[in-house]
Amino acid sequence: LFQVLVRKLPDGRELWGRIVETEAYLGGEDEASHSKGGKQTQRNAAMFMKPGTLYVYQIYGIYFCVNVSSQGEGAAVLLRSLEPLQGLEAMRELRRASKKGPTKPLKDWQLCSGPSKLCQAFAIDKAFDQRDLTQDAAIWMAAGHELPGEQDVVATTRIGIGNRGEWAQKPLRFYLRGNRFVSVIDKKREREMAAV
Repeated sequence: LFQVLVRKLPDGRELWGRIVETEAYLGGEDEASHSKGGKQTQRNAAMFMKPGTLYVYQIYGIYFCVNVSSQGEGAAVLLRSLEPLQGLEAMRELRRASKKGPTKPLKDWQLCSGPSKLCQAFAIDKAFDQRDLTQDAAIWMAAGHELPGEQDVVATTRIGIGNRGEWAQKPLRFYLRGNRFVSVIDKKREREMAAV
């Protein structure tokens, strides 16, 4: 959280977005992970590569999601939402191009508020799978200027993983409390945090 994803488009424009929501996938033991059971496939190979490798996959046959491999065999972090910082007009163009038919202008908070939306806004597709964030000229991570305090981070359950037993209940989604760019707010968890 709070690191900045940077994407340099072929025309030289740069898109910057602060990471405000993530989900952790812990590898082999995690029943909701694409690498459950330690199974490595052609699709999920990036999850077994060095930390900082992008894992991009397609959902519903049309949308993309981007993850960053992390420490541990088959572990990765899904980037769920970004707070746009720079290049917002380019993000709007890219999001508009991905929709069919006329669309209303998107508000800033709608540009990257979900894993597929941020991939559309940053022009991330399957071609980015297995790229190294520490070495790539078209996409990289920059350090955030400030880090959130523990009281600013909400830890709650992941979204859209279905019935994965105990793994569906683990608090492996993290987001910045009070940030309007987050895709889904967990009001119950936030009330619990406020009561402490």
